[in-house]
Parts: sequence; C-alpha cells; structure tokens
Amino acid sequence: MRAAEVLSNRIDWERVVKFIESLLEGSLWNSRFVIFLAVLGSLFASFAIFYMATVDVVMLVQHTFHYADASMTDEARKALHDSTVSHIVEVVDGYLLAVVLLIFSLGLYELFISDIDQAHGSKASSKILVINSLDDLKSRLAKVILMIMIVTLFEEAINMHVSQPIDLIYMGGSIALIALALYWSHAAEGKHGEDGHESADEHDEGAEH
Repeated sequence: MRAAEVLSNRIDWERVVKFIESLLEGSLWNSRFVIFLAVLGSLFASFAIFYMATVDVVMLVQHTFHYADASMTDEARKALHDSTVSHIVEVVDGYLLAVVLLIFSLGLYELFISDIDQAHGSKASSKILVINSLDDLKSRLAKVILMIMIVTLFEEAINMHVSQPIDLIYMGGSIALIALALYWSHAAEGKHGEDGHESADEHDEGAEH
C-alpha cells in the first residue's frame, strides 16, 4: 500500500515537472513575437523614407520645368543641371535605404514569426523577399547596403572640388575599392549558388536511392 502511494506521488511530481517545463518552453518560444515590434518599426520607417523620397522626386520635377526657360543664363542652367543630378542621386539613395528596411522587416518576420505564404507562391518576389536563413538575410542586406555606398560615393564625386592632385588619387582608390567589393560580392554569390546546386543534387541522389 505504501509503495503504491510513493509511486502515485512520484507520478504526480513528474506531471508537475512536465507542466512547468511545458509552460517555460511555451513562454520562451512565444517570446519571439517581440520581434514583431522590430518588424513594424522597420516597416513604418521604410514607408516614411519612401514617402520622403517620393516628395523629393515631385519637388525635383517641378524645379526641372525651369530648365527650358529661355531667359535662364548658361551658368544658371548648368547650376540647375548639377543640382538636379545631385538630388537624383540623393533620391536613389533614399529609395535604396527604404528597400533595406523593407527587406529587413520581411526577413525578420519570416525568420522569427512565420513564413509569408504569398511571397513563397509568387515568382516575382521569391528572388529577394523570401528569406530562408539569417545568412540569407545578411546577404540580401549586404548587397543593397553596398549599392547605397556606391551611390553615396557617386554623389560625393559629383560634388567634389579637386584642389590637389592627391584628391584624384583618393577618388581613384575609392573607385578601385568599390570595384573590388563588387567583384568579391559576385564571386561569393557564385560560390554560394554552386554549393546550393551541389547540395540539391546530393539530396536528389539520396532520394533516388
């Protein structure tokens, strides 16, 4: 009789332990939903930058209407041209930053919360908006950030005033570094693609056997 009571108490204690374990694991797992704050924040920031860049485009188009004004001097037209090109580069930079935030937002959602079924079923968005791993997210963000750096360098090159020959050397070195970064980026992408094809082939061979 006493042995039965001990066994019953042991079973009850195991149930309590399992209940507490299940409760803790559920709480830890559901804590990932705090990422939703970062998702919303990044998404709203992306919308804000898209809005500001679009307003800049509208203002830019309005200013370019004066470019065909016959009363404008050549110096004023040249200044308007340079200013317009510089502002276009700024707009492109803004859109790229908005894209970074959008990809970051969608990537966090897919990694920590749930898959986006519409993205996985769409051929148009599957190349960039479907994030399968953290490395996938970092790779996509790195490419867009590299483009932002290139656009920023282009903007600085447009506004650059060469006062010494060393300035041209610095500019040439910057361009060479950007070209090297692009080369490494494409080389890494090609290697990643080959590894992906090899793993896919191995998986297919395993399935056949």
